[in-house]
Amino acid sequence: MDNETLQGHWNSVSEVIERWIEERRELLVKYCELTEVTDFSDPENNYDAELQQFCEIMVDYISVGHFEVFEQITKEAEIFGNDQGLDKSPELIEKIQITTELILDFNDKYITAKDLDALIIDLAALGETFVQRFADEDALIDILHSTNVSKLIGETEPNSI
Repeated sequence: MDNETLQGHWNSVSEVIERWIEERRELLVKYCELTEVTDFSDPENNYDAELQQFCEIMVDYISVGHFEVFEQITKEAEIFGNDQGLDKSPELIEKIQITTELILDFNDKYITAKDLDALIIDLAALGETFVQRFADEDALIDILHSTNVSKLIGETEPNSI
């Protein structure tokens, strides 16, 4: 593949990642809004709708990660011959999958929940899950995507962008 084609592919994947990171920001904003609530039993507020919207954004974010971003960066690593990144990625993907299961458990519990007594505690645990997941996702992007820029600019040592 010529350098121009590689550059186009790399840029395309970068755009997918940027859109996904924007979805992450939206997810975090909704998460922070929910964590500011101290009493979910207040009948004057419609926390059920906010929680449902948060769960939908969260599941969408996870889905785009697994079925678009991870697939695209893995394909890119194969195209660029990034064997080192491909060798390291299964461990990160396994760690991400563990957080996926925890997040989906939260979603299953609260997508239609009427009993919100444990929500504050569960949100705190979910926050810890997000921290781990986002670190692993960023590491995966770094080893499968960002390091490929060195091949585009002709360097021998990979750089992160």
